[in-house]
Parts: sequence; structure tokens; C-alpha cells
Amino acid sequence: MHIDWWTLLLQTVNFAVLVWLLQRFLYRPILRLIDARKSEVRRQFDDAQAAEQKAKLQLAAVQADYASLAAAREASVRAAAVQAQEAAGALRAQAERDAHALLERAHQSVLAERDRVLQEARQLALDLGAEYARRLLAEVPMALRAEAWIERIERHLRTLPATELQPLVQELQNGAVATVTTATSLPATTQDEWSRRLGQLLGGGRLVFEVKPELVAGAELHFPTAVLSFSWQSALAALRAQVAGDAQSH
Repeated sequence: MHIDWWTLLLQTVNFAVLVWLLQRFLYRPILRLIDARKSEVRRQFDDAQAAEQKAKLQLAAVQADYASLAAAREASVRAAAVQAQEAAGALRAQAERDAHALLERAHQSVLAERDRVLQEARQLALDLGAEYARRLLAEVPMALRAEAWIERIERHLRTLPATELQPLVQELQNGAVATVTTATSLPATTQDEWSRRLGQLLGGGRLVFEVKPELVAGAELHFPTAVLSFSWQSALAALRAQVAGDAQSH
């Protein structure tokens, strides 16, 4: 086999030139292009990762805000429920107090009206009793009525302590006048009898007689410094005062 060394040498040179040309004008630019592309892809990938991380952070922030808003809304709802419950409780308590106060006022009004009616009934009963007693008394002879009255006056004067009776006697002895007041006019003979019997207890002295129909019955002795009442008027006044006192105590 014959080898053409010149041909082989030329082909080797041609191949070397071709390799050099390919490396200089094709391979290196392609490598640079690939490196640039890799750099761009890497940059884009890094940007994408950065954007993803930023999106994740933003999403976490949004979720945190949403959770905060949800918690705030729930707290607001609970607070509103508590306030509504407290307001309802306050309204219910106020309504109960108002109802109790209304019932108490109504009760007091009923009691006051009852006491007023009872007092009026008692006063009317006293008035009717006094009028009925006056009519019955008018049917009793004057002599009997007068005797009962003078006996009552005598019993009272006899039981008076000396410290009370003596000043009255002294007034009459000094010239004072005692007035005997009756509901109806006493006959002259009865007046003389009363003057004699009272004079014995009072050590003499001057007595005058007056008529005062509002006494109803009985008599009163009027001294300059004292009044001795034995009339029904004083008894009725005491009863009326007692009735009024009982009504006020209720």
C-alpha cells in the first residue's frame, strides 16, 4: 500500500485550519451564546424565585391581615353581643323597677283612698251618732239632764287636787266671775240650784250662765285662767282627733 505523504500532510493542514476556523468563528461564539443564554436563564430563574418569594411574603401578609380582620370582626361581634345583652338586661331591670314603682304607687294610692274613705266613714258615724244622741237627749226632761251634768261637775271638783282647785277658788274670791256654759238654756230654778251647789265647792263667788248650742250636751266652766269641760263637744273633738291620728298613723 502506497501512502502519499504530501497529500496526507495537506489534508492534515486543511483539517487543522478547518478546526481552527470552526473553533474561532463557530464554536467559541456558540459557547459564548450558550453562556449568555445560561446567564439570562439563571437571571430569569433568580428573578422568578425572588418574585415567588415576594409573592409568598405578600400572600403571608395578606393572610395575616385577613386573620387580623377576622379576629377583629369576631371580637367586634362578641363585644356587640355583650353590649346588646347588657343593654337588654338594663332595660329589663329598668322595666322591672318601673313596674314595681307603679305597683307600689298604685298600692299606696289604694291604701290612701281606703284610709280616706274610712276616715270619712268614721267622721260621718260620729256626726250621725252625735245628731242621734242630741235627738234622744232632747226627749229626756231637762231636770234629769241638768242633775246628771251638775253631779258630774261636782265629782270632778271634789277629786281635783288642792293645788289645782285652790287657784280657781282664789280667783273667785278676788272678784272674778266664772261662766257656766250649757248647750241649752237652764231654767231659773236650775240656775239657782247650780249656783248654790257650785258655790259650796268653789267657796262662793259669782257665776253667770251662757248658752252654746255647739256643746251638744253637758256643760263647761270658764274661769279667767282655766276651762273645765264636761260637754259632749269635747268628747266628740277628742274622738275626731283620735280618728285623724289613726288615719295619719296608717
